[in-house]
Amino acid sequence: MPTKIEKDDITGRDTTGHEWDGIKELNTPLPKWWVNVFWVTVLWAVGYMIVYPSLPHVGGIWGYWSRGELNESLEEQRAQRAGFVGRIEKASLTEIRRNDELRNFAFAGGRQVFADNCAPCHGSGGAGTRGYPSLADDDWLWGGTLEQIHQTIRHGVRNADGDSRVSQMPRFGADGVLKPAEISDTADFVLAMSGAQPASPASQRGEALYKEHCIACHGEKGEGNQELGAPRLNDGIWLYGGDRASVVQSIANARAGSMPAWEGRLDAATIKMLTVYVHALGGGK
Repeated sequence: MPTKIEKDDITGRDTTGHEWDGIKELNTPLPKWWVNVFWVTVLWAVGYMIVYPSLPHVGGIWGYWSRGELNESLEEQRAQRAGFVGRIEKASLTEIRRNDELRNFAFAGGRQVFADNCAPCHGSGGAGTRGYPSLADDDWLWGGTLEQIHQTIRHGVRNADGDSRVSQMPRFGADGVLKPAEISDTADFVLAMSGAQPASPASQRGEALYKEHCIACHGEKGEGNQELGAPRLNDGIWLYGGDRASVVQSIANARAGSMPAWEGRLDAATIKMLTVYVHALGGGK
């Protein structure tokens, strides 16, 4: 409950009339300098709102705004890039790669596009990760020429695009084509062929199964087939893991990774620049 206003015995100041647990509140006004500064800031804010566009849809009397400055800068950059972009649109991929000026411009642009759109899956610098192929080596699922990479980027892999790259490995276990023991033997042969483990009686049994079911896509020596997107099996590069459990899983249930089609999302010149950049990452052919 408020009490009457009175003088404080110690400070000599008036109280506000409020008291809590025997403690009386002093009526101590703000310093005049602080109040003056506060009103100056209020006046400054009002002036700022008049001069600069501080409210939605209301421009300042000076006509300046940072977004307009940014738009001018972007337009200037677009004008500077237009000549190069136009030349890249007209040039073939081979011509871009052979022209130092165009190649350098395409490489710089492609690197930025890759970081924005491709790195989340393929990793920084195209290092790849489990389920997403490395683009920094010379082992290509669908081919490593400029034209093959361009086709893959434009139309993607296993998606709704009519020209998408499409392949499907049989599910040898899930569909009952092979028994668990046969899948195990086949996995042992594949691992022995890649050098991951030595040959064994199991791998010898698996060789016959490989020749019957796998050779048509992966090749007699596990060299793979880029026309079908069938990976090599005779090296140490694995998309879904090269341990025995992962190989067994791949044989039993197959894998079916997908990549979006970038045509329609990126313009033709940007896709060309991205192609040149990716081609350079992994020693494209």
